[in-house]
Amino acid sequence: MERKIHKIDATDISLGRLSTKIANLLRGKGKVSYLPHVDNGDFVVVSNVDKIKITGKKLKDKKYYHYSGYPGGMKETAMKDKSREDVLKNSVLHMLPDNKLRRNMIKRLSFSK
Repeated sequence: MERKIHKIDATDISLGRLSTKIANLLRGKGKVSYLPHVDNGDFVVVSNVDKIKITGKKLKDKKYYHYSGYPGGMKETAMKDKSREDVLKNSVLHMLPDNKLRRNMIKRLSFSK
């Protein structure tokens, strides 16, 4: 199995559309040899992540929650306070299947300046 390297320029591309494209490349869904239980996706390098288009009022209204498991341990962070790399990685992560292949798929996503 040979893995290609896809370089994507994220300038003025909507967050959801970019995440979908990246998730499909990481899974290998565009390949003829695609099987859902085999990890044969490609590497993806994303540049200009700071120029992603985020529509609507998501920057101030969208919240990310993290719960530590202890009483009073709920943490809340707005999208504007997180880096764009973290926002994109989180979006792609939730589009990948929730199984043992997910960790290796998300490791093939990287960012360049």
